[in-house]
Amino acid sequence: MSGTKKTRRKRDISPTHPHAAAIDIGATLHVAAVGPDQDPEPVRSFGTFTGDLHRLADWFQQCGVRTVAMESTGVYWIPAFEILDQRGFEVILVNARDAKHVPGRKTDISDAQWLQRLYEYGLLRASFRLKGEVAVLRGYLRQRERLLDYAGSHIQHMQKALTQMNLQLHHVVTDITCLLISPVDLKCLVLRVRRLDVTLMLGIQSGDDRTS
Repeated sequence: MSGTKKTRRKRDISPTHPHAAAIDIGATLHVAAVGPDQDPEPVRSFGTFTGDLHRLADWFQQCGVRTVAMESTGVYWIPAFEILDQRGFEVILVNARDAKHVPGRKTDISDAQWLQRLYEYGLLRASFRLKGEVAVLRGYLRQRERLLDYAGSHIQHMQKALTQMNLQLHHVVTDITCLLISPVDLKCLVLRVRRLDVTLMLGIQSGDDRTS
């Protein structure tokens, strides 16, 4: 038994991404980390403005970084992701839950360092993200859907306001959106509705006079 322990050798895990870096994304500050052998100061903080993000990319290039991992926090990751991708880095998005569920984290290590270490040894899984023209097309489709929702809400507000003013346009036109073309047409239609109301009232009064 003791001989077996003596002959057992310690296994060293080789890094999957030896030139990896990580960024802890924040609203006003990004904390970036590289390997401890890549820079004397492996953890640095950068602002979120465009110039700060380019300085972050310059630092990564000086450290020999090839791939970067970052958490998909809100929408704050998008500018950093796009700038690093344009500068030639392989950037991946990771789920924050994947990093939190890995045991063995020390208390004196920052979030960026822990993220960098996990990604260096291949313990993080990249989230799916569309690229190129497909991502642009999805952005257009989402914007179109959002505008259609806004338009529907505004049309309902218009119908409610017209009903409160006792302008029963829904009895005259089937689609109120056709009135959005010209305010002059809307004014003319409102006058026609009012004239129609007056004509109906006069007709009712004349009928009442005849019956009496």
